Amino acid sequence: MANSTFLQIIIGQVAYIGLNTIEDVIGVIERALLFIILLRVISGSIEISAAALMYKFNDLEKAFYINSMLALVGPVILIVTTGLALSGLTEKISLTRMVCLFAGISLILFSLKAK
Repeated sequence: MANSTFLQIIIGQVAYIGLNTIEDVIGVIERALLFIILLRVISGSIEISAAALMYKFNDLEKAFYINSMLALVGPVILIVTTGLALSGLTEKISLTRMVCLFAGISLILFSLKAK
């Protein structure tokens, strides 16, 4: 009952601001931002699933293996989301700033591999 009322309020608010379809709602959010949000939600879901697996297996070696697999997911998500953000901001950010951002990300990834 409460979920139904909440949904009706949301639909009413969306209709109030002139957005009648889901395409209109998604159209308000920039496409690059939407992909970044979805990638972060997927990344968080992977992290939570990994924690649940660690709890289920209750074994230090398996937890270590799962954690090492997560070490691959984090940098990939970082690179992809930063690339999407910069592609969405190409008109607003100078080339020098873009180079500095990518250099910073490269240094972060390099420091992960350094001993």
